[in-house]
Amino acid sequence: MAADSELWEKARRGDAEAFGEIYARHVRAVQSYCLWRTADLRLAEDATSTVFLEAWRQRRRLDLRTESAVPLLLGVATNVLRQQWRAIRRHRGALERLRGVRVQEPEDVEAGALARMEAIHRVGEAGEEIRALPRGERDVLALIAWGELSYEETAAALGVPIGTVRSRLARARGRLGSAFAEPPAMTHPKEET
Repeated sequence: MAADSELWEKARRGDAEAFGEIYARHVRAVQSYCLWRTADLRLAEDATSTVFLEAWRQRRRLDLRTESAVPLLLGVATNVLRQQWRAIRRHRGALERLRGVRVQEPEDVEAGALARMEAIHRVGEAGEEIRALPRGERDVLALIAWGELSYEETAAALGVPIGTVRSRLARARGRLGSAFAEPPAMTHPKEET
């Protein structure tokens, strides 16, 4: 089985099959991360598609700095989700200015509600506190706790020094206090030496 780094180099040269293998290996990790960040299955699926589209489109400019492609993909996901939220805020603002215009809900409201409830359950009671964190701290927390990345992989995904990752995580933990039950990945994050 080829390593992600080999597949990424092939993909950078235009090998769609190699990129397809990266997709097959990591689509669930990207979708889980997007679901955790959005708590909306439909938005998470859209974001996941956009992540892989952007990764393919930008493949020549994106450097794989770790053996796994997950940090790179979750870094792209973080940016895609930021853009998605900006677009949603602009859209809502436009609708509010029009007054009286109501947005139609998707036909499968029950499935969407169940997916959101499951995602909210995963976030747990700390959901409100997590959403209130500054963006940088929230990104680090999400990549380590939900994306199960090491500090080094998180630094690579966000394009920041590892010390920044450590300080943002420490601040997030401090702000969350007892409302934050640490998942196993937070207790002893895997670190590469």
